[in-house]
Amino acid sequence: KEPISLIQFDAHTDTWAAGEGDEQSADENRIDHGTMFYQATKDGILDPKSSVQIGIRTENPDTMDFNILDAPWVHENGIDAVIRETKRIVGSKPVYMTFDIDCLDPSYAPGTGTPVCGGLSSHQAMSIIRGLTGINLIGLDLVEVSPAYDVGEITALAGAHIAMEMISVFAAKPEFK
Repeated sequence: KEPISLIQFDAHTDTWAAGEGDEQSADENRIDHGTMFYQATKDGILDPKSSVQIGIRTENPDTMDFNILDAPWVHENGIDAVIRETKRIVGSKPVYMTFDIDCLDPSYAPGTGTPVCGGLSSHQAMSIIRGLTGINLIGLDLVEVSPAYDVGEITALAGAHIAMEMISVFAAKPEFK
């Protein structure tokens, strides 16, 4: 079976090898919120060359050949450029979209466990997702909303609206052969 593409909105690449940055775990089969895309790529599930990571703001020297449109690139080049480049990279391949709420700047989503300043605004994220209508979206998720850290439920509100945009892209999916 052919590997799928990934569109990942996140502050972090989540491509750390098992055991990296974690003195408590020498488990080479560890899969968690920081290693899952490393493992999925190594297992042949993801094709990093036809995948895009959007909003990244932390450093991981091994990109594993993922295409990275980091937050400074998004801010400098704008929403339309992100949409064009993402569609160019994924083409018509089956794609899974994941949105980690820490892709948003903490001023828009403080309710997460690993906030990083300099992220996308809610407007940028929803506009980019809406602009991806027409891709071959086969699945999606939204992760890491943490109500215990939320202020005035603004993270939950942002997450709900982003999830709605993602579901709308899925619902509008054209038939791919």
